[in-house]
Parts: sequence; C-alpha cells; structure tokens
Amino acid sequence: MNFKLGKGVLSLNHYVIRPITVQDVPFLWEMLFESLYVPKGQEPFHKDVIKEPFLTKYVEDWGREGDRGYIAVNSEGQSIGSITIRHFDEDNKGFGYISKDIPELGMALRPEYRGKGIGTALLTMLFKEMKEKGIKRASLSVDPNNLAAVNLYQRFGFKEVGMVDTSLTMVADL
Repeated sequence: MNFKLGKGVLSLNHYVIRPITVQDVPFLWEMLFESLYVPKGQEPFHKDVIKEPFLTKYVEDWGREGDRGYIAVNSEGQSIGSITIRHFDEDNKGFGYISKDIPELGMALRPEYRGKGIGTALLTMLFKEMKEKGIKRASLSVDPNNLAAVNLYQRFGFKEVGMVDTSLTMVADL
C-alpha cells in the first residue's frame, strides 16, 4: 500500500481516509448498525435497535468535546467505514467503558470492504491523532466471537480487561 499523508487525509490506491464532518453523521448511524456483530446463521438485528438509548449514545450529538474520528471513502466517493472515539462517564457508560478520561473506540466497515486492510489504516490514523493529542489509552467493546476484529485490535495492543454482557472490554496503552 502507498500511504500519502497530508492535512489529516490518508490517501491510498483505492480509498481515502479523512476526518469526520457533521455531514457524516447519517453515515455514523449506518456504521453503528454495522458494528453490531451477528454470528453466521443467526438472525440479524432489526435496524431500529440503533434507536435504543444503550446504542444511541455512540452517535447522538456527534461533535461534542473530545469526539474524534475518520471516514474511509472509496474511489467513487462512497463512505465505506468509520472509526471514532468518544468519552463517556459513570452516568452514561458505553459497553467498553473504563473511566471518563479513557475514550471508547468504535469502528465499522461495510461488509464488502472488510478484510482489505482498511480497518488497519483507520486504526493507524486514529492512533496517530490520539498520540498527538496526548491521549494515553483507549478502550473498546467487541464480541469475542468476532475473531477478525479481536485479532485486529490485539495487533494494535488492545488487551482484554473484562466482560460486559456478551462483549469483551479491551484497553490499549498508546
């Protein structure tokens, strides 16, 4: 892959990674739904699940202090994946919540773009920004059966620190 960095944009042969803008919020809702892991053979979630308060917190009011992220866009200009970090607190914990000073990471790709290195590129961009901003740790939540995601996160230094419902909570030191 050829990486060309410039002004917060990572350009590759077949896609570009750029910072999230307010116009991307509808796509973030789509990616929230895509982030819900469904094992093969199981019935997928109904789209309305993302309207539940335990999930809306991941996108609602996007752009508040500390919200950061990137969108991957294909050569046709279509958004194909996203990565975000967002801070939560004791009164509004995410599934990967550790503490109010550790942002929770969320990532998803359209199914047809998985396994092509885009998730690695998104994580690379976000980790670079977090380090530049002095963010020392990040957490996330992932279904332990989503082995591709678990393996990717482990490659970036995420380690299991607990379980919430059926999801692993993982933390990485930056």
